[in-house]
Amino acid sequence: MRIDKYLWCMRYYKTRNIASEAIKKGHVTVNNQTAKASREVFTSDKITLRKDQINYKITVLDIPLNRVGAKLVDMYRKDETPPEAFEHLELLKLSKDHYRAKGDGRPTKKDRREIDDYIWEEKDEDAKKDE
Repeated sequence: MRIDKYLWCMRYYKTRNIASEAIKKGHVTVNNQTAKASREVFTSDKITLRKDQINYKITVLDIPLNRVGAKLVDMYRKDETPPEAFEHLELLKLSKDHYRAKGDGRPTKKDRREIDDYIWEEKDEDAKKDE
């Protein structure tokens, strides 16, 4: 089975096109060699792929005939990704949310007015200091 089709079957990518684009960009290696989208995958191959800032390490156990359900994925691959990679992703998510609570979204009109008032107050204070 082709590597792009295998990654699509294993639900790492939503479409085969996205999988082949990731392979072209060099995000996927098979047995420590950069792969092309047409490369064949065999059992016991070791695949490394980078997705969402995580380096996934997979060992191929079996080749599926078609795309498999999410619950059946573990029958066809062994995930050897270290747990530290997922912890690192959580830290990245937390660092991005440090200034605004999750779910607050864009500033409301009230928030925007408060920001504008704060900026104008600082400009007025700076203007008074310059005089």
